[in-house]
Amino acid sequence: MRDVDRENEVHRILGAFKLNPFEQLGLRFDATVDDVKKAYRKSSLMVHPDKCKHPKAQDAFETLGQAQQQLNNEEKMKELIYVLTLARDQVLAEWKKKTKNDAATRLATVLHADGQKGVEAKYMQSPEYHEAWKAQARDMLARAEFRKRKLTQRLKDDTARCEEEEAEKKVKLKAMREHHHKWEDTREGRVGTWRDFVKGKKTRSGKELVLGGIKPPKAKEWDEDKTYMQRPVGEQFRPPPPKGPQTKQGAARQ
Repeated sequence: MRDVDRENEVHRILGAFKLNPFEQLGLRFDATVDDVKKAYRKSSLMVHPDKCKHPKAQDAFETLGQAQQQLNNEEKMKELIYVLTLARDQVLAEWKKKTKNDAATRLATVLHADGQKGVEAKYMQSPEYHEAWKAQARDMLARAEFRKRKLTQRLKDDTARCEEEEAEKKVKLKAMREHHHKWEDTREGRVGTWRDFVKGKKTRSGKELVLGGIKPPKAKEWDEDKTYMQRPVGEQFRPPPPKGPQTKQGAARQ
C-alpha cells in the first residue's frame, strides 16, 4: 500500500463528521455489524502508527477505535439510529413532495414492476439519496448535541448555585451559633455591670434603690372623657351603647 493512500485515509478520518461514527469509518448509514468490523479492520491497518508515517496517524487510529466502540455500545447505537431514522424519514418526505408532480417520476412509477415502492427503493440506493441523508443527519445530530451540552451546562450551573447557597447558609448558621455562645458567655459580665450601676443609687424619696425593686407602670384607669385610654385588665367589658334619639328602624319596631 502506498504512503499516499495511508495519508489520505488519515485526512479522511480526521476530517469526518465527529458526531457520526458511520462517517468516521467511511460506511453508509444502513451498514451491518459485519460491515462495521470489515471497515474498522481495513482503516485501522492503513493508519496504524507503526505503518503510517503521518504525524497524526495516532489520532486517526484512536478516532477509529472510538467510532467502533460507539457502534458496539447498544445504548449509544439506539440513540444514533433514532436520529438517523428521523433524518431518513424527512429526506424521503421531501423527495416525495418534490417528485409528486414530476412527469418522469410518474412515468417511472407506471413502468416499474413494483410501482411507487419500487421507484422509492431505487432512489434509496442512489448516491444522491445517501448524500441528502448524510446532510440531514449532520444537522439533526448537531442540534441534538447542542441541546445536550446546553442542558449539561444548565445542570452544572444549578448545582454550583445550590452548593453556593448551601455554603452561605452554613456560614450564617455558624455565625449565629458563635454570636449566641458569646452572648451567653458575657451574660454575667452584663449583669454585673448593671448591678454596679444600680448600687448606691437612691430613689426620689431618698431610699436606697433595691435591685429588682423597679415597679411596673400603673394600669390606666377608665375615663369616660378619654375613651382612647387602655382599661385595666379586670374591666375588659364592652361599653354601653351611646344614648340618643332612636333610629327610624327602632321606632318602627316599637
